[in-house]
Amino acid sequence: MNTQEDITKLKKQVSFLTRYAVGITLILGAIGLTALVRSFNTFSTLPVTDFDEINVKKINVIEEDGKLRLSISNKERSIANLYKGKPMGIPGGNRPGFIFLDDEESEIGGLVFSGVKDPKSGDYFQSGHLSFDQYNQNQTLYLQYLDDNGSRKVGLYVDDWQEEPPFHEFRKTYKEAEKLPDSPEKDKLLRELMEPKKGQKAFANRVFIGKDKQKSAVLNLSDRMGTVRLQLKVDSLGVGKINFFDAHGALTSSFSSMKTDAL
Repeated sequence: MNTQEDITKLKKQVSFLTRYAVGITLILGAIGLTALVRSFNTFSTLPVTDFDEINVKKINVIEEDGKLRLSISNKERSIANLYKGKPMGIPGGNRPGFIFLDDEESEIGGLVFSGVKDPKSGDYFQSGHLSFDQYNQNQTLYLQYLDDNGSRKVGLYVDDWQEEPPFHEFRKTYKEAEKLPDSPEKDKLLRELMEPKKGQKAFANRVFIGKDKQKSAVLNLSDRMGTVRLQLKVDSLGVGKINFFDAHGALTSSFSSMKTDAL
Protein backbone atom coordinates (compact mmCIF):
# COMPACT_ATOMS: atom_id res chain seq x y z
CA MET A 1 0.00 0.00 0.00
CA ASN A 2 2.77 2.29 0.78
CA THR A 3 4.17 1.61 -2.66
CA GLN A 4 0.88 2.54 -4.37
CA GLU A 5 0.62 5.70 -2.32
CA ASP A 6 4.18 6.62 -3.27
CA ILE A 7 3.41 6.07 -6.97
CA THR A 8 0.26 8.22 -6.76
CA LYS A 9 2.15 10.98 -4.96
CA LEU A 10 4.95 10.79 -7.53
CA LYS A 11 2.44 11.10 -10.39
CA LYS A 12 0.97 14.22 -8.79
CA GLN A 13 4.42 15.73 -8.37
CA VAL A 14 5.36 14.94 -11.98
CA SER A 15 2.08 16.44 -13.19
CA PHE A 16 2.69 19.60 -11.14
CA LEU A 17 6.27 19.92 -12.37
CA THR A 18 5.09 19.42 -15.96
CA ARG A 19 2.49 22.19 -15.66
CA TYR A 20 5.05 24.40 -13.94
CA ALA A 21 7.62 23.80 -16.67
CA VAL A 22 5.07 24.51 -19.40
CA GLY A 23 3.98 27.70 -17.63
CA ILE A 24 7.54 28.93 -17.21
CA THR A 25 8.28 28.13 -20.86
CA LEU A 26 5.25 30.09 -22.03
CA ILE A 27 6.16 33.06 -19.84
CA LEU A 28 9.77 33.08 -21.00
CA GLY A 29 8.63 32.71 -24.59
CA ALA A 30 6.29 35.66 -24.24
CA ILE A 31 9.04 37.78 -22.71
CA GLY A 32 11.45 36.82 -25.47
CA LEU A 33 8.90 37.54 -28.19
CA THR A 34 8.12 40.94 -26.67
CA ALA A 35 11.81 41.83 -26.53
CA LEU A 36 12.25 40.69 -30.12
CA VAL A 37 9.36 42.84 -31.30
CA ARG A 38 10.66 45.86 -29.40
CA SER A 39 14.13 45.32 -30.81
CA PHE A 40 12.72 45.07 -34.31
CA ASN A 41 10.69 48.25 -33.88
CA THR A 42 13.73 50.07 -32.51
CA PHE A 43 16.34 49.12 -35.06
CA SER A 44 14.40 48.28 -38.17
CA THR A 45 13.32 50.75 -40.83
CA LEU A 46 10.44 50.85 -43.19
CA PRO A 47 10.79 48.72 -46.30
CA VAL A 48 13.40 50.20 -48.62
CA THR A 49 12.43 50.94 -52.18
CA ASP A 50 15.14 51.12 -54.82
CA PHE A 51 14.86 53.53 -57.74
CA ASP A 52 16.99 53.66 -60.86
CA GLU A 53 16.00 57.28 -61.42
CA ILE A 54 13.69 59.78 -59.75
CA ASN A 55 12.57 63.31 -60.63
CA VAL A 56 11.57 65.49 -57.70
CA LYS A 57 11.04 69.21 -57.09
CA LYS A 58 11.39 69.16 -53.31
CA ILE A 59 12.33 66.80 -50.47
CA ASN A 60 11.80 67.59 -46.78
CA VAL A 61 13.67 65.57 -44.14
CA ILE A 62 11.81 65.80 -40.84
CA GLU A 63 12.22 64.55 -37.27
CA GLU A 64 9.74 62.24 -35.53
CA ASP A 65 7.93 65.30 -34.12
CA GLY A 66 7.58 66.82 -37.59
CA LYS A 67 10.30 69.47 -37.29
CA LEU A 68 12.14 70.24 -40.52
CA ARG A 69 15.88 69.38 -40.49
CA LEU A 70 16.82 69.46 -44.17
CA SER A 71 15.14 70.92 -47.24
CA ILE A 72 16.25 69.96 -50.75
CA SER A 73 14.50 71.83 -53.52
CA ASN A 74 14.56 73.61 -56.82
CA LYS A 75 14.58 77.41 -56.98
CA GLU A 76 10.82 77.99 -57.05
CA ARG A 77 10.08 75.69 -54.10
CA SER A 78 13.01 76.70 -51.88
CA ILE A 79 12.09 77.70 -48.34
CA ALA A 80 12.43 81.10 -46.71
CA ASN A 81 15.07 81.72 -44.07
CA LEU A 82 13.62 80.15 -40.90
CA TYR A 83 14.16 81.19 -37.28
CA LYS A 84 12.59 78.82 -34.75
CA GLY A 85 10.26 77.55 -37.47
CA LYS A 86 9.08 80.95 -38.70
CA PRO A 87 10.07 82.75 -41.93
CA MET A 88 12.51 85.57 -41.21
CA GLY A 89 14.51 87.70 -43.63
CA ILE A 90 15.33 85.99 -46.93
CA PRO A 91 12.10 85.03 -48.76
CA GLY A 92 11.49 81.67 -50.36
CA GLY A 93 11.73 80.88 -54.05
CA ASN A 94 15.32 82.07 -54.49
CA ARG A 95 17.79 79.40 -53.35
CA PRO A 96 17.99 76.03 -55.13
CA GLY A 97 19.96 73.46 -53.16
CA PHE A 98 20.17 72.18 -49.58
CA ILE A 99 19.14 74.15 -46.48
CA PHE A 100 20.23 72.85 -43.03
CA LEU A 101 18.19 73.47 -39.85
CA ASP A 102 18.96 72.83 -36.16
CA ASP A 103 16.86 71.25 -33.40
CA GLU A 104 14.97 74.53 -32.97
CA GLU A 105 14.09 74.62 -36.69
CA SER A 106 16.38 77.59 -37.31
CA GLU A 107 18.54 77.74 -40.44
CA ILE A 108 22.19 76.92 -39.77
CA GLY A 109 23.67 76.86 -43.25
CA GLY A 110 23.33 75.13 -46.55
CA LEU A 111 24.59 74.34 -50.01
CA VAL A 112 23.13 76.66 -52.65
CA PHE A 113 24.11 77.49 -56.22
CA SER A 114 23.10 79.59 -59.20
CA GLY A 115 23.97 80.23 -62.82
CA VAL A 116 22.27 82.55 -65.30
CA LYS A 117 23.15 84.16 -68.62
CA ASP A 118 21.50 87.16 -70.24
CA PRO A 119 20.46 86.01 -73.75
CA LYS A 120 20.72 89.56 -75.11
CA SER A 121 23.99 90.84 -73.67
CA GLY A 122 25.68 87.49 -73.09
CA ASP A 123 26.63 88.54 -69.56
CA TYR A 124 26.46 85.81 -66.93
CA PHE A 125 26.68 85.21 -63.22
CA GLN A 126 27.46 81.93 -61.50
CA SER A 127 27.97 80.99 -57.86
CA GLY A 128 28.35 78.11 -55.43
CA HIS A 129 28.12 78.44 -51.66
CA LEU A 130 28.50 75.95 -48.80
CA SER A 131 28.09 77.51 -45.34
CA PHE A 132 27.68 76.78 -41.64
CA ASP A 133 26.12 79.41 -39.34
CA GLN A 134 26.90 80.58 -35.84
CA TYR A 135 24.07 79.92 -33.36
CA ASN A 136 21.28 82.48 -33.96
CA GLN A 137 23.58 84.37 -36.34
CA ASN A 138 24.73 84.28 -39.95
CA GLN A 139 27.40 82.21 -41.69
CA THR A 140 30.71 81.91 -39.87
CA LEU A 141 32.43 79.27 -42.02
CA TYR A 142 31.84 79.06 -45.76
CA LEU A 143 33.29 77.98 -49.06
CA GLN A 144 32.26 80.28 -51.89
CA TYR A 145 32.71 80.67 -55.65
CA LEU A 146 31.56 83.84 -57.44
CA ASP A 147 31.89 84.48 -61.17
CA ASP A 148 30.44 87.79 -62.36
CA ASN A 149 30.92 87.69 -66.12
CA GLY A 150 34.56 86.63 -65.79
CA SER A 151 35.40 88.55 -62.60
CA ARG A 152 36.00 85.61 -60.29
CA LYS A 153 36.66 85.17 -56.59
CA VAL A 154 36.84 81.80 -54.85
CA GLY A 155 37.92 80.77 -51.40
CA LEU A 156 37.40 79.66 -47.84
CA TYR A 157 36.13 82.28 -45.37
CA VAL A 158 36.03 82.40 -41.55
CA ASP A 159 33.93 85.21 -40.04
CA ASP A 160 33.26 86.66 -36.59
CA TRP A 161 29.69 87.43 -35.55
CA GLN A 162 28.30 89.24 -32.54
CA GLU A 163 26.28 87.28 -29.95
CA GLU A 164 23.23 89.60 -29.83
CA PRO A 165 20.81 90.49 -31.29
CA PRO A 166 19.79 87.46 -33.39
CA PHE A 167 20.72 87.83 -37.05
CA HIS A 168 17.17 88.28 -38.35
CA GLU A 169 16.61 91.21 -35.95
CA PHE A 170 19.95 92.82 -36.86
CA ARG A 171 19.25 92.41 -40.58
CA LYS A 172 15.78 93.92 -40.30
CA THR A 173 17.02 96.92 -38.29
CA TYR A 174 19.90 97.53 -40.68
CA LYS A 175 17.67 97.30 -43.78
CA GLU A 176 15.23 99.78 -42.25
CA ALA A 177 18.08 102.18 -41.40
CA GLU A 178 19.37 102.01 -44.99
CA LYS A 179 16.00 103.26 -46.27
CA LEU A 180 16.14 106.45 -44.17
CA PRO A 181 16.89 109.75 -45.95
CA ASP A 182 20.56 110.61 -46.11
CA SER A 183 21.58 112.55 -43.01
CA PRO A 184 24.23 112.60 -40.28
CA GLU A 185 21.77 110.77 -38.01
CA LYS A 186 21.42 107.94 -40.56
CA ASP A 187 25.21 107.63 -40.90
CA LYS A 188 25.59 107.55 -37.11
CA LEU A 189 22.92 104.85 -36.75
CA LEU A 190 24.54 102.65 -39.42
CA ARG A 191 27.95 103.03 -37.77
CA GLU A 192 26.53 102.04 -34.38
CA LEU A 193 24.82 99.01 -35.88
CA MET A 194 28.02 97.91 -37.59
CA GLU A 195 30.21 98.61 -34.54
CA PRO A 196 28.11 97.93 -31.42
CA LYS A 197 31.28 97.65 -29.32
CA LYS A 198 34.42 99.74 -29.64
CA GLY A 199 37.00 97.86 -31.67
CA GLN A 200 34.58 95.06 -32.56
CA LYS A 201 32.22 94.93 -35.53
CA ALA A 202 28.84 93.22 -35.65
CA PHE A 203 30.46 90.89 -38.13
CA ALA A 204 33.88 90.76 -39.78
CA ASN A 205 35.81 88.46 -42.07
CA ARG A 206 38.81 87.16 -40.12
CA VAL A 207 40.35 84.65 -42.53
CA PHE A 208 40.31 84.34 -46.31
CA ILE A 209 42.18 81.66 -48.25
CA GLY A 210 41.68 81.63 -51.97
CA LYS A 211 42.02 83.45 -55.28
CA ASP A 212 40.96 87.08 -55.67
CA LYS A 213 39.61 88.97 -58.70
CA GLN A 214 43.17 89.94 -59.70
CA LYS A 215 44.02 86.23 -60.00
CA SER A 216 46.33 86.32 -56.99
CA ALA A 217 46.54 83.40 -54.57
CA VAL A 218 45.94 85.03 -51.18
CA LEU A 219 45.91 84.34 -47.46
CA ASN A 220 44.44 87.27 -45.49
CA LEU A 221 44.42 87.36 -41.67
CA SER A 222 42.30 90.20 -40.23
CA ASP A 223 41.54 91.75 -36.86
CA ARG A 224 38.11 91.96 -35.18
CA MET A 225 37.28 95.03 -37.24
CA GLY A 226 37.79 93.06 -40.45
CA THR A 227 40.97 94.98 -41.35
CA VAL A 228 43.64 92.81 -43.01
CA ARG A 229 46.74 92.87 -40.79
CA LEU A 230 48.84 90.12 -42.38
CA GLN A 231 48.75 89.01 -46.02
CA LEU A 232 50.56 86.28 -47.91
CA LYS A 233 50.19 86.67 -51.67
CA VAL A 234 51.42 85.24 -54.95
CA ASP A 235 50.18 87.43 -57.79
CA SER A 236 49.24 86.46 -61.34
CA LEU A 237 52.87 86.98 -62.46
CA GLY A 238 54.23 84.66 -59.79
CA VAL A 239 55.62 87.32 -57.46
CA GLY A 240 55.33 86.36 -53.80
CA LYS A 241 54.81 88.92 -51.04
CA ILE A 242 54.33 89.09 -47.30
CA ASN A 243 52.53 92.32 -46.32
CA PHE A 244 51.87 93.84 -42.90
CA PHE A 245 49.20 96.50 -42.26
CA ASP A 246 48.25 98.72 -39.33
CA ALA A 247 44.79 99.03 -37.74
CA HIS A 248 43.76 101.54 -40.42
CA GLY A 249 44.71 99.24 -43.30
CA ALA A 250 47.88 101.16 -44.22
CA LEU A 251 50.83 99.07 -45.41
CA THR A 252 53.63 99.18 -42.82
CA SER A 253 56.11 96.70 -44.30
CA SER A 254 56.41 94.31 -47.19
CA PHE A 255 58.75 91.49 -48.17
CA SER A 256 58.83 90.43 -51.84
CA SER A 257 60.28 87.42 -53.63
CA MET A 258 62.24 87.61 -56.86
CA LYS A 259 60.05 88.09 -59.90
CA THR A 260 59.52 84.88 -61.87
CA ASP A 261 58.38 84.17 -65.39
CA ALA A 262 54.84 85.28 -66.16
CA LEU A 263 52.22 82.55 -65.99
